[in-house]
Amino acid sequence: MHLGMTGWVRFKNDTTTHYYGSKNDKNEPQEWPPRFWKFILQLDNDSNQEVAFVDARRLARIRVVEAEAKELRNTTPLKENGPDPVIDKDILTEAWLEEKLKSKKVPVKALMLDQANISGIGNWVADEILYQARIHPEQYSYTFSSAQISALHKAMMEVCGTAVAVLSDSSRFPETWLMRYRWDKGKKDKNVLPNGDKIVHLKVGGRTSAIVPRVQKKTGKVAGDVESADEVSEGTADSQEEPTPKKTKAQPKTTKSKKTETTTKDEVAKEGSKPKRTRKTKRKAESDEEDADTPVKEEEEEAKPIKKRQTKKSQADAKKATKSEVEDTPAEEGSRRRSGRLSGKGV
Repeated sequence: MHLGMTGWVRFKNDTTTHYYGSKNDKNEPQEWPPRFWKFILQLDNDSNQEVAFVDARRLARIRVVEAEAKELRNTTPLKENGPDPVIDKDILTEAWLEEKLKSKKVPVKALMLDQANISGIGNWVADEILYQARIHPEQYSYTFSSAQISALHKAMMEVCGTAVAVLSDSSRFPETWLMRYRWDKGKKDKNVLPNGDKIVHLKVGGRTSAIVPRVQKKTGKVAGDVESADEVSEGTADSQEEPTPKKTKAQPKTTKSKKTETTTKDEVAKEGSKPKRTRKTKRKAESDEEDADTPVKEEEEEAKPIKKRQTKKSQADAKKATKSEVEDTPAEEGSRRRSGRLSGKGV
């Protein structure tokens, strides 16, 4: 049975077994079957004796294995696990731990979380062990000195033994433990130990890790100089990392200058291209207007001489007509006069 993060075992005739208890648990009758139950074991001897396995997040696992109790840990899947710091102290010695660390080339926390190496160490337990041993979780396992391995082994035995002794009741943990102050990630004026040391968070082996940079320094090769946001804000003055804050700040400046140069070039190109397009358009428009006006002018020029010729002809005709009219008029008047005279004479 693996409880996962929220798995728990509850008994029908016992209300004191709970994972997260509330103030009203003792006063209210227990609901049965309990909420989020996934497995119920009924006993033949007593119908009132039932055991329920509950798991709200469904991360736990139950596996039925046919084996004697004394041979259970020698049966799959338990036999693939490493030694337990609480019940296998005769196996998990300082010498065994040193040999295991030297044989791997992984961050020390990733090694501790792998159940094939060591059983029973979870995320917060690993962080507590590393904090008590003053070891950085990202440092490679094969880079530690004998003194560091001795401190790591001592912290592992003490943290695991104490947590089991108090049944994992965090209110009974020592005041000097990191576990009591690590849960306020992202909150202002939080993540600080009573002595003023800052707690920062980073990712190691895909898990969120809480460290205290002032005491957990890198003394050897690491998987990568990965800094968290709060570690950068703190300045990482005490962490032994190759990149300096100046270099880190210089990179964004260089990027900004490149972006500024690129932007300026683009703006100049755009500004230079706009007038060219406008000039081309004006030239085209002027040429089009000239082409359009050319036939009109030609027609006007062709029309003007025609009008002038027509006018001269008309003037000539008009003159001729005027002369003829002038010439005709005296003849008529003479005839009239003659006729009048003749008519007068005859009278």
